[in-house]
Amino acid sequence: MTKRTQDELAITQRFAARYRVSGADIIQEIERATCGCDYGATSWTTREEADRVARLLGLGPGKKLLDIGSGSGWPALYFARTTGCDVALTDLPLEGLRHAATRATAENLPGECAFAVADAAALPFPDGCFDAISHSDVLCCLMPKAAALKECRRVLAPDGCMVFTVISVIPGLESREYEKAVASGPPFVAADAPYSELLAQAGWRIVERWDITGPFLETLRSVYGKETEHADALREVIGTEALADKMGRRERAIAGVEGGLLQRELFVAHPA
Repeated sequence: MTKRTQDELAITQRFAARYRVSGADIIQEIERATCGCDYGATSWTTREEADRVARLLGLGPGKKLLDIGSGSGWPALYFARTTGCDVALTDLPLEGLRHAATRATAENLPGECAFAVADAAALPFPDGCFDAISHSDVLCCLMPKAAALKECRRVLAPDGCMVFTVISVIPGLESREYEKAVASGPPFVAADAPYSELLAQAGWRIVERWDITGPFLETLRSVYGKETEHADALREVIGTEALADKMGRRERAIAGVEGGLLQRELFVAHPA
């Protein structure tokens, strides 16, 4: 595993804290009402979007899927349950993978299910061993984006497919607006180059690309509204300081998207 910075370690710890309480009733209630799932999701993938991703990947029995930044299992375990594919879940916080493993056992998934504590930039798998790769809003929470994309390319079969969503800064912003965008986005939303360039440099060919900023904003507003409505119950679960931090991040994200500073996209890519 590559050496990680203090900022990266802090983000991992923040996600770990979220996964430790992901089974709380109020958190699952909000997730079901806004995203249509109850896995303890940390991405912005709704059930409708997850179904779309599964179709784009062509998942089904016998297909081997690698999901990166899997957290507590959304949407990887959902893919496994609804399509019958085999799935490998990877992430750095062990807490999320523990929840995912418990749920996978309880649901008696039809295909094989494996778990690995792994850095996306140093995957512990042989070359070309997966038919499909997915990751949901992961690259915007990683510093080594190019290295992660290269590793994905390495472990995917030559005829495989990768589908992912990512939040990014709107291109062409002036410096002050760019700083606002970075402050309102996920931890490492800033990228060294546009994702089209990063993908090409890592050996990928973009097959399809969609702007899904509109649905993202709708989900953001919905989540923020539900969390505001249930603030007292959330405070009991995560504490006053964590709730204030969460709501502040929600408000900045909404302002960033409404202000035309942030976008969310879905990419379908094949090996070049």
